[in-house]
Amino acid sequence: MPVRYVIDKEHRLVLTVGEGSVTFVEIRNHQDRLLNDPDFDAAFNQLIDVTTATRFDMSVDEAREIARRKIMSSISRRAFVASQVAIYGFGRLMEAHAEQHAEIHVFHDRDSALKWLGVKDDSSHY
Repeated sequence: MPVRYVIDKEHRLVLTVGEGSVTFVEIRNHQDRLLNDPDFDAAFNQLIDVTTATRFDMSVDEAREIARRKIMSSISRRAFVASQVAIYGFGRLMEAHAEQHAEIHVFHDRDSALKWLGVKDDSSHY
């Protein structure tokens, strides 16, 4: 599955990983799975790591819809990490459209994202 997640209760973190070609439907299904997971807490922070994604197969309108959907609490921080320019651009688009109800920041590297989320030394297992 191109989009998967792990919930780390100890660090109050949802780690989402997107690999290969990621579609709108896969991201939407991922959000639905999170909402139905008994371990999910909307107040947790989220690391969205798409450094191994090769493309985002979705329109700008679909990206906007994903960004505007309220999955995480307004007190949560969401870090979006992308290495490819086009995918990083989608992250910036989502950041702009979600800023009214979520704190999202886009990064080029995972270490900076984890630091911003407040996850320190033991982050090597992410």
